[in-house]
Amino acid sequence: MKIAALDIRACRSEGTALGLKDSAETALEFLVLTLRTECGLSASMFGFAGRSALGAGHLAASSLRPFIVGRDARAREAIWRDWRRTDRWWHHLPVYSYGPLDCCLWLLAAQAAGQPLWRYLGGGRDTVPTYASSLVLADPEAYAAELRAVRAAGFRGYKVHPPGRDPVEDIAIHRAVRDAAGPDFPLMSDPVQPYTYDEALRLGRALEDMSYLWLEEPLPDENFAALRELTRALDIPVVGCEVLARHPWSVAECVATRVVDAVRADVSWSGGVTGVLKTAALADAFHMNCELHSTIFHPLELMNLHCAAAVGNSGMFELLWPMQRFAIGLAGELPVEDGIAHLPEGPGLGMELDWNFIEETTIAIL
Repeated sequence: MKIAALDIRACRSEGTALGLKDSAETALEFLVLTLRTECGLSASMFGFAGRSALGAGHLAASSLRPFIVGRDARAREAIWRDWRRTDRWWHHLPVYSYGPLDCCLWLLAAQAAGQPLWRYLGGGRDTVPTYASSLVLADPEAYAAELRAVRAAGFRGYKVHPPGRDPVEDIAIHRAVRDAAGPDFPLMSDPVQPYTYDEALRLGRALEDMSYLWLEEPLPDENFAALRELTRALDIPVVGCEVLARHPWSVAECVATRVVDAVRADVSWSGGVTGVLKTAALADAFHMNCELHSTIFHPLELMNLHCAAAVGNSGMFELLWPMQRFAIGLAGELPVEDGIAHLPEGPGLGMELDWNFIEETTIAIL
């Protein structure tokens, strides 16, 4: 199981922009990393690349390739810890760089064992309820209309990403969604840290009145003091930590001193499967949930689903809406039916990547 090669593709999918606030982007850029072993096994996974697949790819080629080639693919824990030290000394790669490499190591192990990854990880459940997460929409009625579509599709919850320009506008959006959903349908809010403390407190109290399940990232994840105070002032759970680098150590203070009521992690930004498992176990020791954060690209979402099935303190599985907008990278659709995600039974990832799509979108092999 010695690593013989790390192949890196830089890819760009035109017409699949995320629709971020104040963004004119018209494409998604991403990497595809493939680990090959001397014994003939291989595993591939998508990687986040921010605004530049070429930039992220060159960093991976210059830093991750010489680090990983020649290592025993089974030594995931040693490799994970060695990378943390190596990255600190000189590389300082973006938070999303190591995740896909770690995913490939876990997939190789699950394939060698002949097991789907979720069973290899412990197999806590074979189905996971799923909620849809909005992009930033035009007005309250657009959110309400989307909520109705999400509910009609069978999803078990809906999360609002409001514009974050004005708490009054955002409260009106959340109220329109609650009115459209009725009193009992699970709703969440994720403003993506636009507020002052007082504005976040105002929104949080309004969401309490509307029976939202949680308020996510109302303030910057690194602002521990303000988040801790907000968490104590509100009854609605405050959720955060998804963009803190170097899980689980970066979230230890947040968990131990209740900076937030629940933490977020994912296989893309939190150090791969290894990082997710460590963060989830840390949170679990304090009777706190670790909710898995959407990774945008469906191959990575499927990796998140495997983790969600194996982690006992994670609730619902998150997918961006509309699903078809991001249904790229897999040779088939994510196994979600009537709002329930069903875990695959094939070895490793359990589904094949769409290599025709990958070939069509490749702009460089590094």
